[in-house]
Amino acid sequence: MAILLKNATFVDWQTLDFKSTNILVEEGIDGKIQFVRNSEQVEKNKIKQTIDCTGKMVTKSFAVGHHHVYSALAKGMPAPKKSPENFYEILQYIWWNIDKCLDKEMIEFSAYATAIACAKAGATFAIDHHASPNFIKGSLNVIADAFEKVGVNHLLCYEITDRDGLDKAQQGLDETEDYLKKRQGLVGLHASFTVGDDTLKKAVELARKYDSGLHVHAAEDLYDQTFTLEKYGKRVVERFLEAGVLSLSKTILVHCLHLDALEREFIKKSVCWVVENMESNLNNNVGYFSGKGLGEKIMLGTDGMHSDMLQSAKAAFFVGQRHDIIDYPSSYKRFRNVHHYLNSNGFKGDGDNNLVILDYKTATEINQNNFLGHFIFGLNSNHVNDVISNGKLVVKDRKIMMVDEVAILVEAQKHGKRLWRKL
Repeated sequence: MAILLKNATFVDWQTLDFKSTNILVEEGIDGKIQFVRNSEQVEKNKIKQTIDCTGKMVTKSFAVGHHHVYSALAKGMPAPKKSPENFYEILQYIWWNIDKCLDKEMIEFSAYATAIACAKAGATFAIDHHASPNFIKGSLNVIADAFEKVGVNHLLCYEITDRDGLDKAQQGLDETEDYLKKRQGLVGLHASFTVGDDTLKKAVELARKYDSGLHVHAAEDLYDQTFTLEKYGKRVVERFLEAGVLSLSKTILVHCLHLDALEREFIKKSVCWVVENMESNLNNNVGYFSGKGLGEKIMLGTDGMHSDMLQSAKAAFFVGQRHDIIDYPSSYKRFRNVHHYLNSNGFKGDGDNNLVILDYKTATEINQNNFLGHFIFGLNSNHVNDVISNGKLVVKDRKIMMVDEVAILVEAQKHGKRLWRKL
């Protein structure tokens, strides 16, 4: 079965070429799209649904390069017991406090809320980095199941760390292996300063065993560098390089702010990828991302701040005007690089039949030559009208189709209040 998009303006996500056409969208995780000149020629029994796209643009849907489901119930939470004075205290008094309080139901509805937010913002794929030290076993399946019910594809990992003891670190390794036996995923690590040599070695071995990669925070704050230098006698990226982290093409290094020139060269020459999270860096006051010397394998994430990749792209561009080497083409390239990461590494769920229909009314002409100007200064998630994931309509007229959004958010608020009481 297929969905027919009639009278569409299709924008090729790679060339930005505009085409007026009808589009037949196949269902399935490996489904294709077909351009049809005359929609009347399509066999009626093949069409499950027809959507009139007159005056709308159709293009490849979006993907989140780095997310945190576990932060979904944090918005509006009570202030921490102590006002953090630095990044380490932000972790200690906010995020490490939250993740320890999470139980199965909180995680489940955090995942539902995150997947719904992704879909409504046009993202049909999310790469997530999860932590719940007091509910580790089975946590990734809880998230995966919720995402799939909403209709959002995923690449998950559990944040392995020694900060809660070696027993918890082993539980994280075990949860990761159990998950990788059945589903695609990554091996998550928190950061160099909370991961000892033995845990790091085991994580790399696990990634190699299952043909995966590492998903790890790298030099987000200067503390990560100073601690690693004092403890291990080397800088963060050098330590990861020697451990084999950078030799895996599926590896994702998140943040990468406080790097010296040699570390940037190590990354540039490696096969791994970097994820920029500009808004989170601003919020945590840890510094400004710069792609200088890192090469071309840079993609964008939200770091759990939200699920809106168009917003993340704008933040990267505007803040980058002073602190980065970024322009219109490179901002769009970073926005779309997540697709190259997924495709080049053989991950499923980001095929051609993942599309977004944009209801973008503009006072000025939009075409291949000026699309990037509209991308930065015009398009936003309010223009996401419909979303197709794996050939299925998951958002129609800005409404979630696969689950009851209202009921889920009511239930999520209940679990949010429980979380806040535990804090």
